[in-house]
Amino acid sequence: MNLADHQDPETIQRALQQKRVAVVGMSGNELRASNFVGFYLKRHGYEVVPVNPRETEIYGLRSYPDLEAIPEPVGVVDVFRDPAAVPDIARQAVAIGARFLWLQFGVISEEGIEIALSGGMEVIVDKCIKIEHARYRGRMHWLGFNSGTVSARRNLPD
Repeated sequence: MNLADHQDPETIQRALQQKRVAVVGMSGNELRASNFVGFYLKRHGYEVVPVNPRETEIYGLRSYPDLEAIPEPVGVVDVFRDPAAVPDIARQAVAIGARFLWLQFGVISEEGIEIALSGGMEVIVDKCIKIEHARYRGRMHWLGFNSGTVSARRNLPD
């Protein structure tokens, strides 16, 4: 599998246009990345739907035990779970009619990707929705770099 096949900038930008995002594995612990990403999305106008059977509420939002329990449609299913859980999540995402399956950094499941693609979904893999939102919606310019590329490399003087 070539990850670049699932990191297309146009697909990412289409996904970012979806304003209802289910965050699977969102934690109530403010130190967890899923919590921070959910908070960020909410703050930037997205309707965030937490999905975590161990939580009842996060940031005043009802948390659902799984995708199929969500009463309203979602556009993006953003996954913060172990890759072994992705095939079941992908099946549920297809069943509820979500348009995009977004697998966060390190959440890579070939089987899950195939299930989502076969179900008519678009898939983004090994990218962070918060970082991509900042890149394409101009939030990085505050730091002086809106190059369209996120990199930890610096050009050091000779």
